[in-house]
This record gives sequence, C-alpha cells and structure tokens, in this order.
Amino acid sequence: MIRLLVGLGNPGPEYEATRHNAGFWWLDAAARKLGVTLAPQRSYFGLAAKASTPQGPVWLLQPMTYMNLSGKSVASLARFFKLPPQEILVAHDELDLMPGQVKIKFGGGHAGHNGLRDIHAQLGSADYWRLRLGIGHPGVKAEVVDYVLRKPAPEQRELIEQTVARSVDALDLLLAGDMERAMMKVHAKPPRPKPAAAAVPDGEAAR
Repeated sequence: MIRLLVGLGNPGPEYEATRHNAGFWWLDAAARKLGVTLAPQRSYFGLAAKASTPQGPVWLLQPMTYMNLSGKSVASLARFFKLPPQEILVAHDELDLMPGQVKIKFGGGHAGHNGLRDIHAQLGSADYWRLRLGIGHPGVKAEVVDYVLRKPAPEQRELIEQTVARSVDALDLLLAGDMERAMMKVHAKPPRPKPAAAAVPDGEAAR
C-alpha cells in the first residue's frame, strides 16, 4: 500500500516547464485525479495535500527545497506520520529512459539523481518505490545539468505527458499496493498500427 506520493522538481516559474520537473507534473495530475489541492505546509517544507481514498488516507507532496534537498521534505512528512519507506512512491525524471517510456521500480541506487540521493540519505533507506518518467539523455555526461534544466521540445513534452497520464491511470492499483498489476498497466506499450501488406511480385510467392 502507498501512503505518500511524492513528485520531485524545483520551485519557481523559471523551472516549471523544465525536464527536471517531470515529477511535479505527475503529482499535479495525481492531485487532480484524487480531487485535492496542494497547499504550502511549512512543517514539511513543501506543497502538500491529504486525500481520502477507498484504501485510506494518502498524502501528496511536492518538496519546495530545490531538488538537491528533496529528502528534507520527504523525511519530515514520513517521520511525522510514521510512514515506512516501503509506503512511499517518488515520481521523478529519468535520464535512462526515453520520452514516452515510464517504469515503476522498488529500491536500488539513485543513479546520480540528486533528488533521490538526498531522499536516500534522509530516510536512511533506498527501499521506497520510484515512478521513473523518461526524459532521454543528452548523450554527454557533462551536458546533463543543462539538459535537465531546459524545456523539452514540444513533441518530447507531449510524450512525457502521455506517460504521466498512463501512470496516473494506474493510481488506484498503486494505492492498493497491487504493484504487479500496476506495473503491467504502466509498462504496457500502446499497440502499434499494423503495416500494410506489401505487394508480392508475380512468381515471388512460390519461391
């Protein structure tokens, strides 16, 4: 069961549409689906809301600490409500997946993502769920910082929004803790259109 949904990003209008804020986009969509409005919560260093669901109360959180200190916000709320890491889902931008790809993962390393790095440190554990929203990779490690802090091209933004919508559709399964079915729904690729049958030259079909 998931009791805390976290979306990672940076506060402020200058960062709002940048790749690094894909987690914020996801949490905004989750809040709309659950019918709640995020509001400043100084105790948790972020914007937060509490949703009533058939599975019980669920918290939604957007840290306002800037990405590198995301764990300060997450750990503050988790400790206050005594939520174990296993009941936390963190949505974040993922360099190792292309726009249009999204994966759910439990545990593992932070792969250099500074938001995850600080959550690891503040929770004292890597055993939480991640929703990895693909943003692609610039191809050169030295360009990563500039890349994540830039806006994606319109076609890339549309692909990311599609993954946000697809994964939010699995929210009921995530909240219920039915992670296997949630993964099947989120990881499923939309069917590709069948290619038109190629014309076969006379005599070819018999060879």
